[in-house]
Amino acid sequence: MATVYKTLTNNDVTSTRTLLHEAIPITGTIVSGTYGDFGSEGNVKDFSHEMFQSVYDYPYLSSSANHIFDIAVGYATSALGNNMSDTYHNKKVNVYNQMAQVLMGYDHTGSIREFDQDGDLTGGSKITGSVFLNFSRLLVKDEIKKGSFSITFGTGTYADAFNGVGYKVGDTNAATAYKVNSPAGEYGILYEQSPSTNTVPIGLIFYQAGIAVLNYTDRLTGSADAAGTDTPFDVDSETAMGLLTGSYSPKASANAWRNRIQNISFNNTVELNSAVYFCRANHNEFNYSANPTYISGSKIRVKENPDDAPTSYITTVGLYSSDNELLAVAKLSEPLKKDPTNEVTLRVRLDY
Repeated sequence: MATVYKTLTNNDVTSTRTLLHEAIPITGTIVSGTYGDFGSEGNVKDFSHEMFQSVYDYPYLSSSANHIFDIAVGYATSALGNNMSDTYHNKKVNVYNQMAQVLMGYDHTGSIREFDQDGDLTGGSKITGSVFLNFSRLLVKDEIKKGSFSITFGTGTYADAFNGVGYKVGDTNAATAYKVNSPAGEYGILYEQSPSTNTVPIGLIFYQAGIAVLNYTDRLTGSADAAGTDTPFDVDSETAMGLLTGSYSPKASANAWRNRIQNISFNNTVELNSAVYFCRANHNEFNYSANPTYISGSKIRVKENPDDAPTSYITTVGLYSSDNELLAVAKLSEPLKKDPTNEVTLRVRLDY
């Protein structure tokens, strides 16, 4: 325990912010096919409510399994009207409304905002039918790095989705063109990257929430773009409208989209905040040690001759509260000699 304390002033303390990134690749073979036949994979957990399904990197009953993402499908009532005759209509509408109210909020009338295709919220095309990919916080950390997200779908038939050219979308240029008008934080526009190049909006990516919203109302079900020349791919001629309406269960809809994922990649972000303390020992300070072993027989152990200057060896720095309660300890890699002939400044960084 220290017996001599030195007060740190504002000039002795500063703060820094560092962003650390990690590449996260998710292959389609993990998402679908590695742990069982399609529709009954051991790493895909279905729930009795059928609102969404969860995907793991190992069979989810394993203690080593890590949650990757949840996948759900939903649509707004404005897409098809209030078609109550469909069995799963309410569930898909509820999924859409839940995600929309969290990610887009409410307008001036108190109504839930629909997802906006270009993110300006002033009008234009809306995303009324969506595939939602909610990524695990274990992967996303603090947020997804802007401009790093991409996802590729298979363009083959429903039975053989990976047989064909991948249809890729990503948030290109989002590092400088992201939106800030969401209650859930910042988000970017996902653009079609093949076969066109960054021209057709295909969905939204919410960086802090770690949620991708893919527009399947008109862009991922075989419709042409504004020029009428681009037909990406059809989910399946027999089930495309079933996925959009409430005719097919949310589980069947999620399975159909999950089976088409070739790969997903992004960089996560960890925000590391640090307080840096400059602990300065002037020439006339900390030249003696409070360690009981410093004295032997009324003599300082580290002095060879009585006329030598007092000497100490700094091994530890303690940060104390205003009432002298120890809060943090920093250890030096090796003892540092201190005597009246030198001054020492130790840089202590406290991460949080």
